[in-house]
Amino acid sequence: MQTPHEVVVVRYGHRPGRDDRMTTHVGLTARALGADRVIVPDNAGQSVETVQDITDRFGGPFEIEQSDSLRALVENWDGNVAHLTMYGLPVQEVEGEVRTALEDEPLMVVVGGEKVPFEIYEYADWNVGVTNQPHSEVAGLAVFLDRLFEGRELEQEWVDAENRVIPQSTGKKVVGGDAEGEERNPDA
Repeated sequence: MQTPHEVVVVRYGHRPGRDDRMTTHVGLTARALGADRVIVPDNAGQSVETVQDITDRFGGPFEIEQSDSLRALVENWDGNVAHLTMYGLPVQEVEGEVRTALEDEPLMVVVGGEKVPFEIYEYADWNVGVTNQPHSEVAGLAVFLDRLFEGRELEQEWVDAENRVIPQSTGKKVVGGDAEGEERNPDA
């Protein structure tokens, strides 16, 4: 899916052992729903490996990176910043403005993990709430990206995929990139 400018998701904070699966799912959701890349903390190496493996097998383009100074990354970003937080303005009130801004500048979407410092709220051009109720940051990211791209991300074409999922009303079918029509068990 082509956007006027880059959309980067930043997973702000990662508690090893506690957030491994959640950080991985932030990366996978960013990839699947139209972001160009995700940046995770430097202590989230397992998440990097998993997201890279999925990108290698199911296609891209998508990049995953690590950073040891996320705060500086957000503070020095050359573009707009949307911080997803349940304390923010309702997504339905700001989505059009964010979408319009993406036409002129890249967008960084900050997804919190552990407690996000107040400065992130100040650096953000938009503090966005998908709902003002407690919820998963993965769910918040998914809804935000879907609203941002107006559903176009669901039609995305993936290049260099080793595997391709064939939609089924029942069951699972994965076709290998090396043998068109070959069924594979994705759980194997």
